[in-house]
Amino acid sequence: MLRSSAQIFAALGDETRLRLIAVLCAGSAMSIAQLTAGTEITRQSVTQHLQVLANAGLVRDVKVGRERLWAFEPAHLEEARRALDAISQQWDHALLRLKAAVEE
Repeated sequence: MLRSSAQIFAALGDETRLRLIAVLCAGSAMSIAQLTAGTEITRQSVTQHLQVLANAGLVRDVKVGRERLWAFEPAHLEEARRALDAISQQWDHALLRLKAAVEE
């Protein structure tokens, strides 16, 4: 599970990509023009960031007529959340073992 989540965490490790995910989570599918509106980021840069997110399975593109829209894909993010939960449980167990060792 951790190995398959590594690409997701790497994709989300960039501030621009994290912002794109936040925007796409808040609404419906959006075009690159909509995603760049009101920002200083170029369409080319957003396209590259969206491709990284798509490779990680976090977004998908949909053709609507001549327009290409991007939408959030929550399934892989859920996978990453499960990986973080597993790590959290491992830490909890390690801390309990440490506490028991210290108390002995």
